[in-house]
Amino acid sequence: MYKFKATPFILTSFMSLSFQVSSAQVEKPNIIFILADDMGVGDAGCYGQTKIKTPNIDALAKSGVQFIQHYSGSTVSAPSRCSLLTGKHTGHSAIRGNKGEESALGQFDLSLPESEVTIAEILQQKGYATFCVGKWGLGGPQTQGSPCNQGFDDFFGYLSQGAAHRYYPEFLYENDKKVPTNGVYSHYLIIQKGLEYIEKNADKPFFGYFAVTPPHADLDIPDLGQYDKQFPEKPHINNSKKGYKTQLQPKAAYAAMVSEVDKNVGQIVTLLKEKGILENTILIFSSDNGVHSVGGNDPEFFDSNGPFRGYKRDLYEGGVRTPFIVSWPAQIKTPFYSYHVSTFWDFLPTVCDIVGAELPKGIDGISYLPELLQNSKKQKKHDYIYYEFYEQGGKQSILRKDGWKLVRLQVSNPSQTYEELYNIYHDPSESANVIKQYPKIAGRLRKALDRQRTENPNFNFINKNQNEN
Repeated sequence: MYKFKATPFILTSFMSLSFQVSSAQVEKPNIIFILADDMGVGDAGCYGQTKIKTPNIDALAKSGVQFIQHYSGSTVSAPSRCSLLTGKHTGHSAIRGNKGEESALGQFDLSLPESEVTIAEILQQKGYATFCVGKWGLGGPQTQGSPCNQGFDDFFGYLSQGAAHRYYPEFLYENDKKVPTNGVYSHYLIIQKGLEYIEKNADKPFFGYFAVTPPHADLDIPDLGQYDKQFPEKPHINNSKKGYKTQLQPKAAYAAMVSEVDKNVGQIVTLLKEKGILENTILIFSSDNGVHSVGGNDPEFFDSNGPFRGYKRDLYEGGVRTPFIVSWPAQIKTPFYSYHVSTFWDFLPTVCDIVGAELPKGIDGISYLPELLQNSKKQKKHDYIYYEFYEQGGKQSILRKDGWKLVRLQVSNPSQTYEELYNIYHDPSESANVIKQYPKIAGRLRKALDRQRTENPNFNFINKNQNEN
C-alpha cells in the first residue's frame, strides 16, 4: 500500500493560499538542478518510501515545495534531458529517443543541433557561470551537441549515456578531453568535481546541473552500507559480456545507490551553507524518468512507483511521474505541497521568468514561478501533457487537465495500433481501460494528440530501427 504523508497521491483540484511577495529584487539566484537517473517517484521518504533512507531529500522537501504531480521530459534518458534543457516536449524536441550516431571519435548519442537554445545558453547570456557533471547523452566530443557547445562553461562526466551504465570506466570526459579514472568509482569523481565547480563559482551567480548516474543499472556501488544483508535477495547473474553485471544483492545495491544520491544532496547543501550562499540558491531535485526494472532491481519490493502503473519505457504514470522538490530559502519561507501539474519542459520558462530572460520561440513549457511563490491566481496551467516514444512498437500519450488520458500503442505497426483511455483522477493506477464507455472523450483526445507533434526525420514511428540504450 502506497503511503504519502499528509495527503493522498491521487490527483485532486487544489488552490494554494496566496501571500504577499516582497517586491524587493534579490540578487540573481544560483540555480542547482540535481537529476537522479531512473529513480522512482516513490523512492524518497517524503514520497512514502519506508525501506530506503533519504533524510537529506526529505529535509529539502520540508524546506521548500514538494510537487505531487510532476512529469519528466520522457520515459528514457536522452529525450528527457533534451526536454529539460530546451523547454520542448517530445512532439517538438530535437531528441525524442535514445539514438546513437557514428563520429570520428566513435559512437555517441544523437547530437542536439545548433539551432536549439538551451537554458545554459540563456543563463550564460545573463552573466551566469554554468557547469554540468554526470551523464550528458546529447552529443559526443567536438560535436555541436557537446555540452561545451550548448552553453556550459565546464563539463565532467559521461558524454555517452551507454557508457554511463558502467561505474568503473577507463575514462570520463572533462569538457571534450578524456580523463582517466584510475579505477575510482565514477560517481565519486563526478560529485567531487561538481562540488569543486560550486567552490570555483561561489562568488558569482551560477547554474549547476548535477546529472548523476545512480541508481541506473549496473546496480553497482563500493559499499552497501546499512542495507548489506538486510533484504531477501534474488541474485542477478550475468554470464555474458552484454547486459548488466552480476549483483548478488541487487535490492541492497539499489537502496545504497539511492541513499548515496541522498548523501550527495546533503553534501551540496552543506557546501552552500559554508559559502554563505544557500539562502539565494534555488535547489531542485528530480529524476529523469520512472524507475527501471533491470539488472536485478525489484521496484515492486520498494513500491518505487507508488500507486502508479508502469516503469521506465512506459507512458503510463509510473514511467513518467517523478519526484520534484524545489528549495529557495530567500523566497520560499513556508514549505508546502503543490498540486500544480508541472513538467520538465517548464524548467526553462520558469528560470527565464526568474532571471528576466526572453523566452526562445517554439517552447511548450509554462513558468511555475507563481506556484513557487504561492500566487495561484497568476499560475497558468497546461491544457495537455503529451509524450511520444519510439521503442517497443512506438507509443504516444496525451493527458488533459481534467484527468482524461489517451494512450496509443504499437504506433509503428499500423495494423496493430490500439488505444486505451483512463481518467487518472479517479483511476490513478490506470487499471480500467474505459475507451468503449467514453468514445467521444477518446475522439477529442485523439484529435488533440495528433495536433501535438511535428515530424522529425530522426524519429519516425514507421522506422523500427530505433537504437535502444
